[in-house]
Amino acid sequence: MKIKHLLIIFTVIFNLTLSAQTEDYFGDYERKSITKKEEIFKWMLSLNADGTFLYNFYRNLNCDICTEENFYVKGTWKAKNKLIYFYADKNDIDETHTLNFNNSKARINSKSPRDKSAKVIKESIRFYSSEESVIKGLELFKTD
Repeated sequence: MKIKHLLIIFTVIFNLTLSAQTEDYFGDYERKSITKKEEIFKWMLSLNADGTFLYNFYRNLNCDICTEENFYVKGTWKAKNKLIYFYADKNDIDETHTLNFNNSKARINSKSPRDKSAKVIKESIRFYSSEESVIKGLELFKTD
């Protein structure tokens, strides 16, 4: 009987611990860069609460024949242990959404709840694996 009670208590505590560690990663992440030649680069990623995402890369090169360019991606995402997995099926790729983030992976970087120091760490997402080489190593910061 005591073993049964201990097992129930352990299970309840374990489940409470797991739910306390669940974080909401959805939101908007971005990065903007302006070069000395006044060229503009802007990356934007929206992780939606319904499990979908939208990505936009904008660039405006400062030259006479250059035009503004936008590259779009859409699909679904899942989170597991501070890792974000991106998925896309053939319906997610069309004339507007031309890049494919299927099987791309990113890591969420944030301050540990155990870190009680005054150090400020802005939450970010960094892509570490993708078939699209343009996003490998890209770090975007969560907007407030």
